[in-house]
Amino acid sequence: MRLWTIHPQYLDTKGLLAVWREGLLAQKVLQDATRGYRNHPQLLRFKSTSNPLGAIATYLGAIHGEAANRGYNFSGDKINRAEFRGQITCTRGQLLYEWHRLKEKMRSRDALRYAEAEGVYEPGSHPLFKIVEGDIESWEILKRRLN
Repeated sequence: MRLWTIHPQYLDTKGLLAVWREGLLAQKVLQDATRGYRNHPQLLRFKSTSNPLGAIATYLGAIHGEAANRGYNFSGDKINRAEFRGQITCTRGQLLYEWHRLKEKMRSRDALRYAEAEGVYEPGSHPLFKIVEGDIESWEILKRRLN
């Protein structure tokens, strides 16, 4: 499960489809409607809010908006109606770690998106997240440490 901190505008098509599917799965987990993934580290930041269902709804809303901007037809009816008006704090180290991971993936699956990404040192974040200084988040399962 990967719920990107990165703004969805940077995701390639496969990444956008995957985060939609995984976000919907995360919503089911937070609704206690599935048995798997209950303790997945990506969910900790949502669970730590005052309204986890509202936070995931806000997250999915931005994914849905990006999909609509690209002409995709994701069903907004799948997003629960809970509301969350805050932001979740996330570190700059986490944002940059994810950016590196996403660019690695795009290098092999979407040469055009990868070329566009190469010119971006630091991407914007998903609007749900407020970026603060800091290292990679403690809940992240590291593929490998960045230099």
